Amino acid sequence: MEVYLVIRDLVSLLVVGLLMIWGCRTLNWVWLAPKRLESCLRQQGFAGNPYRFLSGDIKELSTMSRQTRAKPMPLSDDIGPYVVPFQHQTANQYGKNSFTWFGPRPRVNITDPEKIREILNKFNDFQKIHTNPLLNLLVSGLANLDGDRWSKRRKIINPAFHQDKLKNMLPAFYQSCSDMLSKWEKMVCTKGYSELDVWPYLVDLTRDVISRSAFGSSFEEGKRIFQLLEDQLVHIIKLIQTVYIPGWRFSPTKTNREMKMKHRDIKELLMEMIKRREKAIKAGEESNEDLLDILVESNIREMEAKNMGMSIEDVIEECKLFYLAGQETTSVLLVWTMVLLARYPDWQSKAREEVLHVLGDSKPDADGLNRLKVVSNNDIVRGSKAVPTGG
Repeated sequence: MEVYLVIRDLVSLLVVGLLMIWGCRTLNWVWLAPKRLESCLRQQGFAGNPYRFLSGDIKELSTMSRQTRAKPMPLSDDIGPYVVPFQHQTANQYGKNSFTWFGPRPRVNITDPEKIREILNKFNDFQKIHTNPLLNLLVSGLANLDGDRWSKRRKIINPAFHQDKLKNMLPAFYQSCSDMLSKWEKMVCTKGYSELDVWPYLVDLTRDVISRSAFGSSFEEGKRIFQLLEDQLVHIIKLIQTVYIPGWRFSPTKTNREMKMKHRDIKELLMEMIKRREKAIKAGEESNEDLLDILVESNIREMEAKNMGMSIEDVIEECKLFYLAGQETTSVLLVWTMVLLARYPDWQSKAREEVLHVLGDSKPDADGLNRLKVVSNNDIVRGSKAVPTGG
């Protein structure tokens, strides 16, 4: 009986001790550490909203973003208030050296070009930190690495982006553009005119270009991967706008289950594609000269020479990064370019005349594209600052 009482008391003490440790860590996470960080930031000259228990600025950020997106986007070069309304308000209210709260973690806003240069040059001092492990289900790879791991991975991937390799992909770019323009021409020929929303077509265009040039597959083969990544992105945006609770990713919520299921599906699709390509390369079959071929070949050489190549998991993450980073960014840039050309018809006329003069009816090639001056001029992207007198 006495032994039982001793064991009971020891267990009780252990439970109480664990609860006290857990309570202290929780208190430090949700209040003490954020207040210490806030004090340090203010001493260093940064300003921002006072820390609010657990949520920080997330509620205000989500509300402003939702209200702004519910309105049509103004046709203006000043897109900051629409794209990042809360950050824009913070910069106006607190200046260039400011911070915002994502839950109990502050995020410093750097807008000084010299400070940005310093941060990018000292990448070993300013490392990448992801507070929510669920974000890795969307994409990781090179974008999340630091130090020696980043250098080794970059060395393997770098051959895929040599200029000569990119030149070989021009036919794929041309074919994808031709297919899209053919659809538009058919719509115009039917009625003699047509009003259409170009955004879905440009999304399909960039997806098709990536599928052809990066993975040698048709749009239909890559369509499933794109759709899964798009679904993941929707979940990630929701997660970013909520407070991350450590360990919450293990709970069987609907969002967590869906994200893990889609992550598994993407992994299986890409793994099948990669293994098929590895088998073809090792069998001595002719290379497709696409990004995946170059990546796999480079990795095989690195493995044979130093046994320091990437695992198939690493290759999968880089493929996801190719898909995600290259698609929406490019389609958005194309839409914005079309908006600017429509706003400034003088530049539109100059660009059209130059293309017809340099390329004529021939297919675009690397030499011809290099001779284009107006179309590649950064002044076009700067919009109103580049409008000719009277334009």
